[in-house]
Amino acid sequence: MPAPRFQPGFRISAVDVAVLVIAAVAAAVTWSVLPVLAAVIAFVVLHFFLFCNIARVSRPLELAWAALFVLLGISTTLTEYPGWLATFGLTLVATIIVVAIELRRPSYHGIAWQWLNPALPEWWAAQQGNAEPSGAGDGPAR
Repeated sequence: MPAPRFQPGFRISAVDVAVLVIAAVAAAVTWSVLPVLAAVIAFVVLHFFLFCNIARVSRPLELAWAALFVLLGISTTLTEYPGWLATFGLTLVATIIVVAIELRRPSYHGIAWQWLNPALPEWWAAQQGNAEPSGAGDGPAR
């Protein structure tokens, strides 16, 4: 199996664009029937894009954020507590925390990594057991 390629930074694929378009259409169609559901669709998909394509957040942090949102969403749906405004607000605070944690990691490889984490190539090489990152300078991908 070939070694993973060093491809930090922003990324986007045809699948990402398709997901964004489908979610936008779903949110627009849903808005007239159930605006809260439309907001949930947009909120979750935009966070997917932020976490996977822009900040390139690690899987455990993504899953922690998702678990918080799902628990708050279920609670709000079943008991109307804490409410959708609080659910969105609390998960936005969690978003800030998740991104802040990711930005401070030596493995940060999202947007603006050259400025925020200039030691990333050396970290990557050490993780791969190489002297130099393979694929450095190639197009962005995860």
